[in-house]
Amino acid sequence: MIVVTGATGNVGRPLVELLAAAGEKVTAVSRRPADGLPAGVTHRQGDLADVGGLAGLFEGAEAVYLLVAGLGDELDPRAIVTAAVAAGVRRIVFQSSQLVGTRTGSVSHDVLRAFETAVRGSGLDWTVLRPGGFASNAFLWAEQVRSARTVAAPFGDVALPVVDPVDIAGVAAEVLRDPAAHAGRTYVLTGPVAVSPREQVRALAGVVGAPVAFVALSASEARSQLARFLPEEVVDGMLSVMGEPSAEEQRVSSDVERVLGRTPRPFAAWAERNAPAFT
Repeated sequence: MIVVTGATGNVGRPLVELLAAAGEKVTAVSRRPADGLPAGVTHRQGDLADVGGLAGLFEGAEAVYLLVAGLGDELDPRAIVTAAVAAGVRRIVFQSSQLVGTRTGSVSHDVLRAFETAVRGSGLDWTVLRPGGFASNAFLWAEQVRSARTVAAPFGDVALPVVDPVDIAGVAAEVLRDPAAHAGRTYVLTGPVAVSPREQVRALAGVVGAPVAFVALSASEARSQLARFLPEEVVDGMLSVMGEPSAEEQRVSSDVERVLGRTPRPFAAWAERNAPAFT
């Protein structure tokens, strides 16, 4: 049985669907009730921060997809991995971030770094996925596009190879179902080509069938907006990557194609699939 944590998010939900469609026995774990899960999928409501409840979340699992996005210092990586080992889990696939490797001094990624260390030292079979920026971050623009056909963002011409969350889920499903081929590996997951915010807006205009104006924000204006709902250290890290990415962060990785046998989905395909959010 495979346990998927964070099972209602941009990666977790399609991963549960892919595993279920492949005939795997799946348990979806989330902090809130989950609607619309595939037939046959079990749901367990729980919180990874509740150390006392971890045994129940991992019970009966042979493999765990460990996804902790959006969670932070309230988590104890060593305790979570130890609980998985105690429950009889044999392998862990951990969703980390490319920035763990490219921004080694980034405070905002200390938790993910600690998880990688705990997973690698667990004695279990493990695989680490390090996705770059998500195409789904464009959901932050949805209200602007719907209401004013405008997107205000900084660094309009700085391009990054953002990855479709469905491709992350696809890689995760393959790794979970074929552990022998992927044990002990770390995969960097990106899209097929670097795409700038201005180019992303053009793609959104194409799917909504109307012009969408790009309004350039200064870094300070963007910081003020992001600070409304993100911690300061996270905002600073995001702006640094968006405005001054390293060569490695701008490089297209071959790992999605290596695992899935096809090129990653471009941003335009993500935009077309999610057009209702912007119209």
